Amino acid sequence: MLVRRVWPSRPTFESSSTDYEQMRQQMLRLFGAGNTALFGDLEAGVFPPMNITQDNDNFYVRAEVPGISPKDLETSAMGLSVSISGKREIAKEDNRVSYHRKERAEGEFSRTVTLPAEFDTARVDATYKAGILTVTLPKAETAKPRQIVVNT
Repeated sequence: MLVRRVWPSRPTFESSSTDYEQMRQQMLRLFGAGNTALFGDLEAGVFPPMNITQDNDNFYVRAEVPGISPKDLETSAMGLSVSISGKREIAKEDNRVSYHRKERAEGEFSRTVTLPAEFDTARVDATYKAGILTVTLPKAETAKPRQIVVNT
């Protein structure tokens, strides 16, 4: 008869870390992307991954869009929001090919982020280099920090 310990009856200091590692792996599998039946698509809305930074004069939105031609990207800015959308197409494989793993999604995407302050939509600039789309959004004069002189 095979007996398998699923969970220790009570935690002890002698328990090895492998028990906790097994539990961690099971939790990752449970909440992983393969469980869309239980939790829906957990990865929806995260493509393209973005970094949003600012300095005194500009906001910068940097999006990773590897393998997408700049002509297939659309950026728009309105109010406090910036939108990036496009379409990624992956070359079709031979019909006899079977996938062991398919992680590179294809199709249309759209992502909108809201910035914390207003920017000048007339001076927005977008550049694309090495798979990174950089959108530079100059801050509106009212959003820039001002030096205030303290009177005595």
